[in-house]
Amino acid sequence: MTKEPFPHGTTVVKIGGSTLGEHDTTITDLVELQKEGLNPVVVHGGGKVITDWMAKQGVRPVFKDGLRVTDSESLKIVVAVLAGLVNKELVGSLEGAGGRAIGVSGADGGILKATIKNPDLGYVGSVSSVDPRPILAILAEGCIPVIAPVAINWSEDPEQRGTLLNVNADTVAGEIAMALNAERLVFLTDVEGVLDRSKRVIPRLTRRQAAQLMGSNVIAGGMIPKIEACLHALQDGSVSQIIDGRNTGALRQSLNGIPIGTRIG
Repeated sequence: MTKEPFPHGTTVVKIGGSTLGEHDTTITDLVELQKEGLNPVVVHGGGKVITDWMAKQGVRPVFKDGLRVTDSESLKIVVAVLAGLVNKELVGSLEGAGGRAIGVSGADGGILKATIKNPDLGYVGSVSSVDPRPILAILAEGCIPVIAPVAINWSEDPEQRGTLLNVNADTVAGEIAMALNAERLVFLTDVEGVLDRSKRVIPRLTRRQAAQLMGSNVIAGGMIPKIEACLHALQDGSVSQIIDGRNTGALRQSLNGIPIGTRIG
């Protein structure tokens, strides 16, 4: 397969907490790639850390259709963990590796506005708008934006408007990639890519193939929002990819056009 040119525009990278381990080089890759001309934008989750802190607070996590049910008490923990602990740890790691990073949540500067996705899920949002200007301002300062998936509730109910909502980080990554007209959207996961029925990595998926695999439950669970985000973010000439972020140099290999993981579109 012919290598693609190294992207010098904006690349949105979704980092899952389970990918940051002993052999992972994501942090150093991001810093080095930025110095080489990439404009990386990081979106992160933090599901495992949220669950750990909920346990410490005696709150039992509840999931419905793969999404965390977020009541008012859970929301406090979600916001504290995502916009606080996880976000600032990532910023610290990037700074410690020689980079410059600014951590924000989607609520800061009105980056993300959302409405209640499903009342049964509680304070879980569906993104209604993205304002890319605060992100572009951070990039213009030569810094890496690190974004936590917390949004402003833009409800028509004046009592609810201005409160906070928990939003799926995969969905946020796709929405931000689209708003920025990013050249690439890369998901760093804890699996090798999208797997077929025989558990083999599918190197490339078209829109139609992805829809068929989701319809037949070959693509299921947590992979669904990633695929949906990839499809949503695709622009003319853009690339979406799902790779195993636990592997040394995975992000750099992906951006250098080496065929790893699954390419969408």
